[in-house]
Amino acid sequence: MRIAFVLNGCARTIDTPPARRVSELLRFDLGLTGTKTGCDAGDCGACTVLLDGKQHCACLIAAAQISGRVVTTIEGLATTGKLNRLQLAFHRHGAAQCGICTPGMLMAASDLLARNPRPDEAAVLDALGGVLCRCTGYRKIIDAVLDLSGTHSLEPPSGAAVGTRLAKVDGFVKLTGSECFGADTAPADALWLRAVRSPHARARFTLGSFDALKAKYPGLVRVFTAADIPGANCFGIYPTGKDQPVFAEGHVRFRGEAVLALVGDIATITHIDDDELPICWEPLPAVAGTGAALAPGAPMLHADKPDNILITGRVDRGDAASAFAAAAVGVEGTFRTSFVEHAYIEPEAGYARRVGDRIEIVACTQTPYMDRDEIALILGIRPEQVRIVPTAVGGGFGGKLDLSLQPLIATAAWLLRRPVRCIYTRPESMASTTKRHPAAIHARLAADRQGRLVAVDFEGDFNTGAYASWGPTVANRVPVHASGPYLVANVRAVARAIYTNETPAGAFRGFGVPQTAVATETLMDELAEKLVLDPLEFRRRNALRAGSPTATGHVLKASVGLVACLDALHPHWHSAKETTRDFNLRLRHTLLRRGAGLAAMWYGIGNTSISNPSTMRVGLARDGTLTLYSGAVDIGQGSNTILMQICADALGAPVSALRLVAGDTDRTADAGKTSASRQTFISGAAVMRAAQDLRCQILAMVGAREAAAIEFARTAVVVHDRGARHELDLSRLPASNETGDVLTGVGTFDPPTTPLDENGQGVPYATYAFAAQLAIVEVDLGLGTVKVLRVVAAHDVGKAINPTQVEGQIHGGVAQGIGLALMEEYIPGRTENLHDYLIPTIGDVPEIKCLLIEDGEPLGPYGAKGIGEPALIPTAPAILNAIHDATGVRLRHVPATPDRVRAALLAAGKVEAHV
Repeated sequence: MRIAFVLNGCARTIDTPPARRVSELLRFDLGLTGTKTGCDAGDCGACTVLLDGKQHCACLIAAAQISGRVVTTIEGLATTGKLNRLQLAFHRHGAAQCGICTPGMLMAASDLLARNPRPDEAAVLDALGGVLCRCTGYRKIIDAVLDLSGTHSLEPPSGAAVGTRLAKVDGFVKLTGSECFGADTAPADALWLRAVRSPHARARFTLGSFDALKAKYPGLVRVFTAADIPGANCFGIYPTGKDQPVFAEGHVRFRGEAVLALVGDIATITHIDDDELPICWEPLPAVAGTGAALAPGAPMLHADKPDNILITGRVDRGDAASAFAAAAVGVEGTFRTSFVEHAYIEPEAGYARRVGDRIEIVACTQTPYMDRDEIALILGIRPEQVRIVPTAVGGGFGGKLDLSLQPLIATAAWLLRRPVRCIYTRPESMASTTKRHPAAIHARLAADRQGRLVAVDFEGDFNTGAYASWGPTVANRVPVHASGPYLVANVRAVARAIYTNETPAGAFRGFGVPQTAVATETLMDELAEKLVLDPLEFRRRNALRAGSPTATGHVLKASVGLVACLDALHPHWHSAKETTRDFNLRLRHTLLRRGAGLAAMWYGIGNTSISNPSTMRVGLARDGTLTLYSGAVDIGQGSNTILMQICADALGAPVSALRLVAGDTDRTADAGKTSASRQTFISGAAVMRAAQDLRCQILAMVGAREAAAIEFARTAVVVHDRGARHELDLSRLPASNETGDVLTGVGTFDPPTTPLDENGQGVPYATYAFAAQLAIVEVDLGLGTVKVLRVVAAHDVGKAINPTQVEGQIHGGVAQGIGLALMEEYIPGRTENLHDYLIPTIGDVPEIKCLLIEDGEPLGPYGAKGIGEPALIPTAPAILNAIHDATGVRLRHVPATPDRVRAALLAAGKVEAHV
């Protein structure tokens, strides 16, 4: 069908199938990839465009429907290369984090502002309610739409970037839709790949001949199976834990496991039905849940783990048994958490191509160097033969640490010698990728009559699913954190990662600590209640301080800001208690109750007790260009901007003088993975060292002092020292063959840690983040619904390199904490889309007040620590404690969905069954 329409102000005519999705028409036929696709079901809103001025999901519009109409996409907002007022407001407020939902948000907001130039918050919530964001927590998006007339702050002068609210250095491309994500690019001649996955959680299978299939479908170029893997058909995070096959070999261990891959043209591989494939299945009884995996006679899921226990982590300090026996007060409880889906708006996507005897992979990833080494193992080649070029990442949160499509497209491209691309569907992404570990926890806490904690006993079984993934990290990190951010002399903590026939569980913003905090922080409230102590005062009394030993025997020397966080929260806490009490008194004859709860947390920054280095380079070219070569992947948390601020100040240059090369393993050194809240602390320290190295080289070459001022000009560097002017002529210096730079500063930082002994004693982390959060909730006793009304978050970040980005991380973490507490529960086969799997929408996230505590970390760049994971950890237990304050009932199973809340209220006699 030939359709004529107006696109971004220009008349267009195109021949297309009438039922083709407009999102596909825009992206694949017209090259307008600013319109993003996150679900193809109208659930996420990332593909929102304006149709005759009104917002619509482009994935739900057929091409025939735009005939004769006006379509506006994100590419039509900016004019003459400049951002419009709305885009500038998003830039100013830090409303774009990863950027994948940003085009949809901007288009929805444009619709609103055309109708209502001065909306209130309620109107913004209504207009943007159809677009999901997983990163920002929505608050900065709301602020941006309400503040179009604000002004931008000027760029900070040389040496003064740290601590300022510098707008993102990569903000322009996010706000214009021109940033390239995994699905946005591929060679024109690339073949397409589709993985075929198991419909069974546990089964044996055999493969027949594919000759008839190939004869029926000429567009099918090749079928790949385990027999085609050139090297090792396995991958995994740890060298000793590579237990997951690229393609299953005769036996599948979870629903969604890849069995084979079809490669050909997109129409062919899309339309081949799984029922046409010569796969003979023999389903077997699946092992679901850790209880079933540990039961006598349970099937052995891996030959080297007859008891289905992947690993056990422990911390033993003092004599917990004797301390419990002598304690004045004790509490205990059993807690359960569920699988939680990362739900990043960008499904996995990318392409691979063979270049001579090398393979290049361009895809979304959080860890390019780990990907490089894994792909080399799978292809049977040297790591130097693998190049990983990360695209922009549309949200990760740990879910893009593990390999997903990389082995599939790499194998196909390597063997076919043609580019091969793949884009996961939303159900495929959710069925096949890692989740947050479900946990079954039993914990006990005890205190003396003075309200001092004397003992903690913790046992947790964490469901690692079918394969190891990050199970060892979770099992080892959890016991370290099980006693909470408190001084406790007697601790026994044990955590086990257990194999089951469920989706592999991996890294998800906290590595098991959020589940642990649900248990320990709930019990802290119960213990305070028994002691008749205010929960905040009880936590303050027991808080770790500088000079305190942790449960691993690590004596904390500096940057221990929990007391400061609690003190900052104090007035908000008492105000919340008073206002909720007044509300409940006034509405005592209704079914609405309000409550306030709080929770504290600590989190070790970086890997647990193992080497954790980052290396950075800063180059100076003959023309005076400064380049930061950063292997750190920015997944929306703002590390590109923060590292540039650190680099600029360490050099004594303005940020605008710097150019950034990021991620590419051929052009950058290994900065380690983007996880464990490590990039600001570790890579930031490496950047600072690299910039200082370059600065020292320049000063030494002209004989200037350390305090001299450096001016970077074209073809020369001018140094001002004690009234003297020194000029370094860059054109006379030899250039590097690799980069073209004439001078290069190199910096490496590896946090000082030690291995833990058999009792978990040692120094697992060089520094810790601390925080306390307050939540106010409203509970409907009749329906069991819980609405979070306000959150106050006090976080010790060491130093806020960029307060806007720090606040954005706190907002996003709180939003995910709300999901963990109240709504998110992944069930294989049932919640594999963004309609049935609920994440917080713009209407679910309340006002969030951030209180930034800066207790500087001496090892960190300018005193900074991490914030990405700490932002999430205290939110869920604070909400659970607030529910108890409102209703008098304790929820032990999260998420606290309405049915669970209602059941708890009925069991406690808090409401009549007929209500």
